[in-house]
Amino acid sequence: MALTLLEANKLNDGDVKKSAIIEMFAANSDLLRVMPFEDVPGGSLSYTKEGKLPGVAFRGFNESYTGSEGVMNPEVEVLRIAGGELDVDKAIIKTRGEQARTTQEAMKVKAMALAISAKMINGDSEVNPREFDGLRKRIVGYQLVPANLTAPAANSPLTLEALDEAIDRVDGATHLIMSKTMRNKLSSAARNGVGGDMDFTLDEFGQRVAIYNGLPILIVDYDQDGAKIIDFNEAGPGAGTSSQSIYIVSIGSNKVTGLQNGSMDVKDLGEIDAAPVYRTRVEWLVGMAIMHGRAAARIWGITNGAVTG
Repeated sequence: MALTLLEANKLNDGDVKKSAIIEMFAANSDLLRVMPFEDVPGGSLSYTKEGKLPGVAFRGFNESYTGSEGVMNPEVEVLRIAGGELDVDKAIIKTRGEQARTTQEAMKVKAMALAISAKMINGDSEVNPREFDGLRKRIVGYQLVPANLTAPAANSPLTLEALDEAIDRVDGATHLIMSKTMRNKLSSAARNGVGGDMDFTLDEFGQRVAIYNGLPILIVDYDQDGAKIIDFNEAGPGAGTSSQSIYIVSIGSNKVTGLQNGSMDVKDLGEIDAAPVYRTRVEWLVGMAIMHGRAAARIWGITNGAVTG
């Protein structure tokens, strides 16, 4: 059974440091907060992704059916090794107390959470074979929706018609993923009477979450290097690289899910011999999969303009 990080943390073996780090992972990323992670034995997962269902027809007496089969796409997901070492100088702890180590660890965990979130969107194993492919690379064909349905070969500001169409192309959509800029543009459109039902709620950490037409909006903001994960720097159906995307996903088992070989490993190595520092090592065999051909869609080619109907 696939569990989110927070759910899996409840089953932890009592390691206080590990529990704190896992919870910080979830707190620092909307995606990691809601994404379930399925345990995979070994280093990879082989599965088949449903492309289309077999045909169904009617027949008369003494007639036969025309043969029809579903299209199944074989897939193999390879887990990647993500992690880091958190070093805190002994002198810092001596002068500022043990809390200084906790603060430094929190900063490192935040950086790792942002890095993994960025790869879930923009990861490309052809560019860097050490990382997994993200949503932008995986979503192709019919699941790519232009920002304006009446001009499918052009880049343009987002239309609500395109957003609603993209939601319909996802089987059991659960979330929208976008930048803060696009969240604010949707909110502005709702306030100005353009359309769209916007509401707000609080997540498990008391943070405000926007909801569009019943679907929570997951924000991906900056990565560990301070660069926007989704920005107006993408190619779209039109020319140039000045557009961005919105993703519609069905998050859950057999849909869009994270993969791991056991929970993340958190080990306090204490003071190391090579330097006067206390070291904590965090390592995670992690990946992601889209196990259904209609579990995700992408609206691309969105330019920096006001949302229209």
